[in-house]
Amino acid sequence: MRGEGDMGGERDMRGEGGTGGERDVRGEREARGQQRLAERFEEHRGQLKAVAYRMLGSLAEAEDAVQEAWLRLDRSEADGIDNLGAWLTTVTGRICLDLLRSRTARREEPMTEGFDAFVPDPVLRALPRADPEAEALHTDSVGIALLVVLERLEPAERLAFVLHDMFAVPFDDIAPVVERSPAATRQLASRARRRVRDATPAAEPDLGRQRRVVEAFLAASRAGDFEALVSVLHPDVVLRADAGVLARGVAASKVVRGARTVATGAFHFRHLAPLAHVVLVNDAVGTVALSDGRPVSVTYVTVADGLITGLYILSDPERLAGLDVSALGA
Repeated sequence: MRGEGDMGGERDMRGEGGTGGERDVRGEREARGQQRLAERFEEHRGQLKAVAYRMLGSLAEAEDAVQEAWLRLDRSEADGIDNLGAWLTTVTGRICLDLLRSRTARREEPMTEGFDAFVPDPVLRALPRADPEAEALHTDSVGIALLVVLERLEPAERLAFVLHDMFAVPFDDIAPVVERSPAATRQLASRARRRVRDATPAAEPDLGRQRRVVEAFLAASRAGDFEALVSVLHPDVVLRADAGVLARGVAASKVVRGARTVATGAFHFRHLAPLAHVVLVNDAVGTVALSDGRPVSVTYVTVADGLITGLYILSDPERLAGLDVSALGA
């Protein structure tokens, strides 16, 4: 017969976690569950990155937000989540809201001068010869001009507008994130919608007509023809150049208005025109200037009635270094 000490010893050897074989089985089960959870997360990664990009205007920050959403999912009781896509979208929105609020606080500091010239990260693709309209559907469909407008919204307004108007998330799900009632959240989205509608510039939807205008602008730049540059610019054209915080002098970040003023600025940088390639920049025809295969500037262009109404130029070396130009084939 075994005494209580022997039985206690047996319990000690097996341990609370069971035998080694039981622990192995449980470990394999947990590993399979983790793999399946990761696979389910990957099914939603594209939408989550789209949400984060529209919220933040930064590809790197969007990727970080999506990764944080995965970490939060990994730490949660995933089996209790009824609608994983909706849960992840809301969590990603909350992460982005926190980042926006932190960013807003930093902009109130003295070192944030020049923020008005901020240009969001562009998404670049080669412009195909056959069907540019079809290709545009494969790139990020939100334009740089719209992202600039979204930057002017309060963080909670931006979240309500992006989640509801762009991704059809119900106000009942957004309300807890912005810590408001569903009715108040609806008002946030409505106010944001009006501001977006009033501030977003009209744009030519036909990519073929956009391309002709952009190529005319490039031709005038390459030829050093100032009057030809002016002729392709709308009288009230706005140029927004984001060169980063370190640029000074002529190359500094700026917002410039008026055809002749913008043409003068473009004339100063005509040496970049031979390096420029016509590409899709988000949802519109634009240009990227490449030197030794590396981008030195990206220009998003808005066109209306055959004239350029907006030029959004990113020339910040640090941010340009993070852009993916592999799909350009240039």
